[in-house]
Amino acid sequence: MAPASSWKIKLLYDGDCPLCLREVDFLRRRDGGRGLIAFVDIAAPDYDGTANAGIDFVTAMREIHAITADGQIIRGVEVFRQIYALLGLGWVYRWTRLPGINRLANWLYGLWAERRLALTGRPDILTLAAQRCTNGRCKRSAI
Repeated sequence: MAPASSWKIKLLYDGDCPLCLREVDFLRRRDGGRGLIAFVDIAAPDYDGTANAGIDFVTAMREIHAITADGQIIRGVEVFRQIYALLGLGWVYRWTRLPGINRLANWLYGLWAERRLALTGRPDILTLAAQRCTNGRCKRSAI
């Protein structure tokens, strides 16, 4: 097992999203225990945005986020580009850098991000956030 400090990208993912989990499982297998990617489940009850570049639950749920080892926050399609490149699969997303394709890829991802909760039979983001705020566990600013 690689040391915790060896990660290059910290991926914030929704562990309650079946399609997201399928992708994360694939990425874990590709990482092969090297620890290049730190996986952080934002749906976990103990998710703490302050430990993840200040990215609160609602912000993280709106679209995929990652944090590079040097603290840079990346989001959307760029997350997939960088993670796949890190794992030696950069060619999969390389085509999305082409000017017209870049716009299309970002638009398509935006549609998915906007509709994924409904498509997977889950409540909207604010309802999920409110459900997390039981027993005084969260701050109003997280919503």
